[in-house]
Amino acid sequence: MQAYDFIVIGSGPAGQRAAIQAAKLGKRTAIVDRQSMLGGVSVHTGTIPSKTLREAALYLSGWDQRGLYGQNYRLKNNLTIDDLMQRLHITLQHETDVIQNQLSRNNVDIIEGTASFVDDHTISVEHVDGGVEQYKGDYFLIAVGSRPVRPEGIPFDDEHVFDSDGILRIKRMPTSLVVVGAGVIGIEYASIFSTLDTKVTVLDGRDTMLGFLDSEVVDELTHSLRDRGVSLRLGENVDRIENCDNDHVLVTTKSGKRLSADMVLFAAGRIGSTWALQPDKAGIEVDDRRLISVNENFQTSVPHIYAAGDVIGFPSLASTSMEQGRLAASHAFNGADNHMAKNFPFGIYAVPEISMVGATEQELRKNNVPYEIGVARLRETARGQIMGLSEGILKMLFSLEDKKVLGIHIIGEGATELIHIGQAALVLDGTLDYFIDNVFNYPTLAEAYKVAALDAWNKMNV
Repeated sequence: MQAYDFIVIGSGPAGQRAAIQAAKLGKRTAIVDRQSMLGGVSVHTGTIPSKTLREAALYLSGWDQRGLYGQNYRLKNNLTIDDLMQRLHITLQHETDVIQNQLSRNNVDIIEGTASFVDDHTISVEHVDGGVEQYKGDYFLIAVGSRPVRPEGIPFDDEHVFDSDGILRIKRMPTSLVVVGAGVIGIEYASIFSTLDTKVTVLDGRDTMLGFLDSEVVDELTHSLRDRGVSLRLGENVDRIENCDNDHVLVTTKSGKRLSADMVLFAAGRIGSTWALQPDKAGIEVDDRRLISVNENFQTSVPHIYAAGDVIGFPSLASTSMEQGRLAASHAFNGADNHMAKNFPFGIYAVPEISMVGATEQELRKNNVPYEIGVARLRETARGQIMGLSEGILKMLFSLEDKKVLGIHIIGEGATELIHIGQAALVLDGTLDYFIDNVFNYPTLAEAYKVAALDAWNKMNV
């Protein structure tokens, strides 16, 4: 039986960073995952695939040029799924190769197979060929990620009814699509397919979508989606989904509405991928969503077993998962008591992109924090005109007491890149004066920060 200082179960963002951190600290480290899933959900069914599909759709459909050449502009007519998937497969292969090389360079052993606990210091790994081996570890990190919820009664067949994993195996372009779930994943896919001239309907039982976002940003997104024909049916719960024949699926809501579409994407929540792991044999409990509870150092109820990434729940971002994994390994071997940064950005790769960091207006009002806002419209910047942008805002929230940055909210092309300027100012206690007094490259979208700051300054100095 081989023994390791550190065994990581799962090779997604959290697992990769944890394994490399432990290896850099001189520890004998192994990472366990199935060969077909090296890189985890992030590479194969989550972050990378959906974002790659988005880029391919925007480019091949000519969407990002329609502001200049008109709404009828198409780079390629009669787009097929093969056109989109070609770019996806190239990207996934590249990412898998990069991960394998990084692990190899850092002397991390890769154990292929499915892991399960035997006891709190031993795992059993079932290999693809059916062979089983056991491994001892002083410390463990559980980073097995999550998977889509598949409620009973929904006829998933990966041909007409998909979850967010299955949609990546789609074989034809739908002319109509019903998306069940107006969360991040549902809205990302709904907006992507709408750029491909698919008629999209979004269903959700909640009265609003993406409720954690600033309400003005949600209003902008709602207008953008409706402007291009996306039907938003909020406050509507699904009663049943019927796979009627080879041509369409019928969705019936509890209020009696009937929606017919080529395909249905069911994107209503995720659940921890802990079934095969048998964490109970190591003394670790999971909740009703199969998630694992951890403390501020990412330790489970068994102190030498850590957990990080989607399997511990919120915020379930690839970016935060990477940092969680690194911090867990540092704590295990250095006793480092470094906690997660509080002001990390959220990125939603819808069309248009959305990103935020810090407080929303709703939160500030609820906490009675005096503030002022500054807004810039991306289409009013010179760079926005050059790019042909027709939508997008950059919104900043400043304290009325000391002018410090309280929150940044962006919707529009490049939002997930632009947000880091605001994030730096927020984390470093920057104020309105920084944006007023400094020079930004011209023409750039980043100039919108100065425009928004001047807008806030004008309001503060009435």
